[in-house]
Amino acid sequence: MPLNEITAAAQPSVSSAVKRSVRSSPLQRWNKGKYLLLLFLPTLLYYLMFKYAPMFGLMISFKNYNLFKGIWASDWVGLKYYRLFLNNPDSFLLIKNTFLLGLYKLVFGFPAPIVLAILMNEVKNAFFKRFVQTVSYLPHFISNVVVAGMVILFLSPSSGVVNHMLQAFGLDPINFMVKPDLFRPVYVLSEIWQHVGWETIIYLAALTSIDPQLYEASEMDGAGRWKKIVHVTLPGITPAIVILLILNVGHVLDIGFEKVFLLYNPAVYETADIISTYVYRTGIGQGNYSYATAIDLFTGIVSLVFIYSANWISRKVGDTSLW
Repeated sequence: MPLNEITAAAQPSVSSAVKRSVRSSPLQRWNKGKYLLLLFLPTLLYYLMFKYAPMFGLMISFKNYNLFKGIWASDWVGLKYYRLFLNNPDSFLLIKNTFLLGLYKLVFGFPAPIVLAILMNEVKNAFFKRFVQTVSYLPHFISNVVVAGMVILFLSPSSGVVNHMLQAFGLDPINFMVKPDLFRPVYVLSEIWQHVGWETIIYLAALTSIDPQLYEASEMDGAGRWKKIVHVTLPGITPAIVILLILNVGHVLDIGFEKVFLLYNPAVYETADIISTYVYRTGIGQGNYSYATAIDLFTGIVSLVFIYSANWISRKVGDTSLW
């Protein structure tokens, strides 16, 4: 039977199945998916308790929060703390440092797992491939405290392995951690080293969905490894790349607080002081909770604008988007 006839014969059964599914009552749908919903319940409770319930505290960014009066009894002050932050002479430097650190992390850190996943995909030796995967995954499971300690130890001007290598080539040792212009490269490289292996998992999963017949057909057309990567591998994982790029754009201003706080010092405040560390010093260090919450909410709103803009551009340019 021709393919079009098979398709035509299958359409009524498919459409009738869809109609039956649409006509099913809520109780029937609940009985059908109750076990999946029960499995989803812990995740739902986690997000309600630890992600959505704390958002109630954002109210103090519009109040002169008094610890003894509580959130409800504190006086309303409107946008006072938002204006205070935007009029702060340090706000431009904080936003600039945060944006540049996030931008460098996006430009240099985002392509790294893609390249590593493609290289792993080209490796035919299974033992070597698993060894590389294991070694690259391991740093992700090390805490930021230990990673920051390792970075400081490796870059030590007296006993660090990096400076020993520089001296072996006849160069003078460099005190990396007190030079403002070197803080961003040190931070971005440490981030790539720590997370590149873990972030390849999604791309390796996407690579498995590529039809092997496409590689066989390209070989028959005389394509080498590079052309197969360009014309088969990259198009096959493009949807995953676009989705993760949109999510990463939303985190340009959402730099992790821990590692920057552990790596920076007053000597590099010029380039290392970001919004997250300023919020910590202001909120926890000085007890100005309303001001710190206003800054944090401002950052979140800007990040939302970023991710919405990236999604809108992606939807206009291509067919892949988050919504």
